[in-house]
Amino acid sequence: MLRFRSLGSGSTGNATLVEATSGGRRSRLLIDCGFGLKHLDARLARAGLAASDIDAVFITHEHGDHIGCARALSRRERIPVWMSEGTWLAAGGHDFAGRLHLARDGIDIEVGDILVQPFTVPHDAREPLQLRCSDGARHLGILTDLGHATPHVLSRLSGLDALLLEFNHDSELLARSAYPPFLKQRVGGNYGHLSNAAAAAIARALHHGGLHHVLGAHLSEQNNRPDLVRRAMAEALGASEHEMLTANASEGSDWLDLQPSG
Repeated sequence: MLRFRSLGSGSTGNATLVEATSGGRRSRLLIDCGFGLKHLDARLARAGLAASDIDAVFITHEHGDHIGCARALSRRERIPVWMSEGTWLAAGGHDFAGRLHLARDGIDIEVGDILVQPFTVPHDAREPLQLRCSDGARHLGILTDLGHATPHVLSRLSGLDALLLEFNHDSELLARSAYPPFLKQRVGGNYGHLSNAAAAAIARALHHGGLHHVLGAHLSEQNNRPDLVRRAMAEALGASEHEMLTANASEGSDWLDLQPSG
C-alpha cells in the first residue's frame, strides 16, 4: 500500500509524508520540512507518527518554507537527507555529518520500498527538483514550486494514481493584491508559482481513468481561495467541486490511500 499526507502547505511552510507498506515493513519519506522542529513534531504527532519513524528526508529546493529544519532534524534523528547539489550549495553547503546524499534529475533513489524519481522544474531556485514516488504498483506525483510545466515535467508524471499539485494563486487576485510589482512579476512569472489556470491545465493533461486523487497544495493565503481552486480542479477533471481536495497551511490534509491503476 502507498499513501501520502500533507503536514502543511503554503508560504509559511511545506512538508509531505509518503508511506509504503509491504508485509510488516513500513517505509516513510518526508518531502520537505519547512517548519521549526517543534512545529514539525506536532504535525507528525497529528499524523500518528514521530520524527524517529522517518527513514529519509528529501528537500526539493533551498527556500526556507521547504528546507526549514532539515539540518536540525537530520542531526537529532540521524536521518539521511537528499537534495540536489545546487540546493545544497545555495543553502550554504553545510555539513550533514555524512548523512547528506546528492540527488539528480533522472537518477532513481530507493527509500525502503519507496522508489523516488526526481526531475527538474522551472523555479527561481538553484537546482530545484520535484518527485515521482512509487511502491512498484502505485504512483504518486509531487509538483509544487514551478512557474510552468515543461514537456519534461509532464512526461515524468504520466500514468499517476495520485498527484499533489500546486494551485498557488488566482491571477486576478494576484493582480489586485497589495504585493509590490516586482513580487507580482516573480510569483506570476515562468519561474515563480502556478496559477489556478496553469495548474488546472496540468491536471487536465495528466488526467486519466486511474488518477484517483488530486490534492491542491501551496495555496497563497493572500492571492487565492479554496473555493476557486476546487472550481478549477473540478472543471479540469470533469468532477464535482465537493469531491475536490485541498491542503492548507495549518492542518495539511488527511492520509490519502492510493489504488493501483488499471
